[in-house]
Amino acid sequence: MRIADIRHRLRALGAKPVHEERVLRLWSQAKPQTSGRRRLEDWIPQELREALPAIEAELESLARVRSTHGGGDGSQRLLVDLADGQTVESVLLPRDGLCVSTQVGCAVGCVFCMTGRDGLLRQLGSAEIVAQVALARRQRAVRKVVFMGMGEPAHNLDNVLEAIDLLGTAGGIGHKSLVFSTVGDPRAFERLPQGRVKPALALSLHSTKAALRAELLPRAPRYEPAELVEQGERYARATGYPIQYQWTLIEGVNDGDDEVEGIVALLRGRYAIMNMIPFNTVDGLDFRRPSDERAGQIMRTLNHRGVLARLRQSAGQDVEAGCGQLRARGRAADAKRIAIHTVPA
Repeated sequence: MRIADIRHRLRALGAKPVHEERVLRLWSQAKPQTSGRRRLEDWIPQELREALPAIEAELESLARVRSTHGGGDGSQRLLVDLADGQTVESVLLPRDGLCVSTQVGCAVGCVFCMTGRDGLLRQLGSAEIVAQVALARRQRAVRKVVFMGMGEPAHNLDNVLEAIDLLGTAGGIGHKSLVFSTVGDPRAFERLPQGRVKPALALSLHSTKAALRAELLPRAPRYEPAELVEQGERYARATGYPIQYQWTLIEGVNDGDDEVEGIVALLRGRYAIMNMIPFNTVDGLDFRRPSDERAGQIMRTLNHRGVLARLRQSAGQDVEAGCGQLRARGRAADAKRIAIHTVPA
């Protein structure tokens, strides 16, 4: 379901723009449709007023928590059921942040990520994306939303931008607190500057070597790293927000001194932040995370040499809940239950 579909339905029930915006604002902020000082019967059209309970129930059914997995860092990974039975993951982050999914699966196929192993199953509608925010807000405050969960947001651009527009207006989230993450799709660079809500931008870099980056992100656009940084720099200067570069640190793959030198050459003097994220163990993959000492050394070296760098941990590592892992385990459990129930007597 898309937000545009909700708007059309409300208009068919007699809603004027002020009524339409009220319904969307209360939903996106996880407030009951009966909220407010004014009595509904005093200003909401009768047909719309009578339909509100059913509309509210339908919106709540777009995303429901199947299971919650708390991490020692204060995060909570949520396995979320969608109305058609598919599942995605959302992550309640420390300091009132939320990471949402934009697709069921992913077509990019990053070799270190569980999400893309089954490919892309379907797009999420813009309403399903916002529903993850409403769901999270029923549990705790959400003041920042990052589009870094399952999926490549640029491959679902219309729905993601529609969700960003609502969250940055009726949803009450600051524009720079909406973070659009991409491997570098040219459509994102074209369309993000055009919206009335311009999110912050996070670019998945992972290597300063074009050939290695192509191995790690096999179906990402074939940008030279320097060209990708130039695209990011233009957007940063246009919006006034620094670009966040994402780098999954993998031992023996992209944690060498040569990559550190490459990062310095690319990013020193840029309006940018480098987020170094040690690899989160994924079943069936031989990659390993570097030692804490090595990761810390890389971060200190970058900062000392003029690149603002932060060492981040993927939320939920202590419960093996990296992106895509909860969904994979949930699907395995479902398959096991089906097999047990279909065994002939």
